[in-house]
Amino acid sequence: MKRFLVLAIGVLLVGAVIFTHRIITAEPEPDIPEELQYRLNDSLSNAMSDLPATEKMERYIANWMARYNIRGASLAIMKDEHLIYCKGFGWADEERNQPAEVGHIYRVASASKLITAVGIMKLCDEGLLRLDDKVFGAEGILKHFTEIKDKRAENITVRHLLNHTAGFSRRMGDPMFRIADIIKWEHLDTTPTADQLIAYQLRQRLRDRPGGSAQYSNMGYLVLSRVIEVASGKSYEQYLQEHVLWPAGCYDMHIARNYYEERYPMEVKYYGNDPNDRIESFDGSGEMRPRQYGGHNIRGLQGAGAWVSSAVEMLRLVASIDGKPEVPDILSPESVAEMRNITRKGDYALGWARYHESTQTLVRTGTMSGTCAYIEYKTSGISYAFLTNTSNYRGASFTNSLGRMIHTAMSCVQEWPQDRDLFVEVPRPDTVSNEPSTPTDNV
Repeated sequence: MKRFLVLAIGVLLVGAVIFTHRIITAEPEPDIPEELQYRLNDSLSNAMSDLPATEKMERYIANWMARYNIRGASLAIMKDEHLIYCKGFGWADEERNQPAEVGHIYRVASASKLITAVGIMKLCDEGLLRLDDKVFGAEGILKHFTEIKDKRAENITVRHLLNHTAGFSRRMGDPMFRIADIIKWEHLDTTPTADQLIAYQLRQRLRDRPGGSAQYSNMGYLVLSRVIEVASGKSYEQYLQEHVLWPAGCYDMHIARNYYEERYPMEVKYYGNDPNDRIESFDGSGEMRPRQYGGHNIRGLQGAGAWVSSAVEMLRLVASIDGKPEVPDILSPESVAEMRNITRKGDYALGWARYHESTQTLVRTGTMSGTCAYIEYKTSGISYAFLTNTSNYRGASFTNSLGRMIHTAMSCVQEWPQDRDLFVEVPRPDTVSNEPSTPTDNV
């Protein structure tokens, strides 16, 4: 009995030390001006979308979630920039009996790349950046990287990073998801910073010349995160919030944190497809942790995959970059057009995963352990965002099934509500200056 008490006390002490360390080292909340402390999410509820016309659709979604053991999800639907439906499904946190509400926020994985691309285009509108600016080398934006093995990397432009044609190699796997290995390979004492990860990548040969064939690259969007910081003189998160998200009316979007106990207010709990799946912690401690809570450095993904958002605010952002007048755009018409400009077959749109010109449809997906995201925008017709707090063993390919499911579910609705807009009049951040920031070399 005495041995048990000693062991229990020891476990509690270790837990307290770990918790205290995370609290002390956690980054402070952003200092949002009082007049901007508004949450679109707080003005909405599931009950607002309790509509007879959508009951069959909701049953279809619930049955699909049960089939794939999806704990919780959120769906927001927009027509002609009017939010006509939004609802949470299942559980935000099953163990705490917290049902999913429309205001819950989720990790959006690679849908974060859309947010990053909007930030880049905003810098272009502000005159602080050009898409054809060089990124590395003596004349590059990130000129502090001097150890470059493949000199072709000095020809990488901002555009190459946006459309995944920078030519970065993944011969050793995706560096963003091999943090524990890089700590060993590079003989590091702590989790590598963004600059250390970029430097590691630049010590490898390119897979292809910049501007060559497209290959999806998380590293490219980590580099873009640093480009935003250097060009703006602000942290990546701060610039995006002040110049993109708040002006779009999105006040509850943040860079994710790594652990369950660090989650934001109204953030869901994340579930992997296998509750027993553990990998070595990203911090190099050797501890085995769930992929979604400590196995991967989610926060370290930054612009490649670290944002959290509600489905509603993701749609609000999309409505702010679509070139239509109902919701004011935060980008110039030229930048809106540039984001969907694909000059070669097989290339990616800027920030978007796909653009189907024939149907005027833009798609952005995201998946990682614990979450899936699917966003579809149509110039005319129904647009939607669907987020889950559970992943599937099929990984990225599962998002295609998810998109087909939503299309089938929405086809169950005979007639959508008319003259309905759940996008309330959100306050515009007049206190945020539209003057260009003074560029600084933030290294």
